[in-house]
Amino acid sequence: MANTPGARKRSRQSEKRRQHNSALRSKLRTALQSARKAIAAGDKAVADTVVRNAVSVADRIADKNIVHKNTVARYKSKLAAKLKALATA
Repeated sequence: MANTPGARKRSRQSEKRRQHNSALRSKLRTALQSARKAIAAGDKAVADTVVRNAVSVADRIADKNIVHKNTVARYKSKLAAKLKALATA
């Protein structure tokens, strides 16, 4: 346990930040999952809208350094490839 007032404050701040970051990561995962489901459903118009939303969420979270930018780039690339495959099919 933290002994000094400064250490106690840092502990409170760290916990608050951890919970906030966890919520943002969860929001990212939910957006990616909904995009994958929309692509699997097969409706290109709906899938395009949902994928755009997921990419937007991913970019915002990458800008805040919650998830590494290359990880987000990989997610976006996979979604784009699946969406392109849906369009050609």
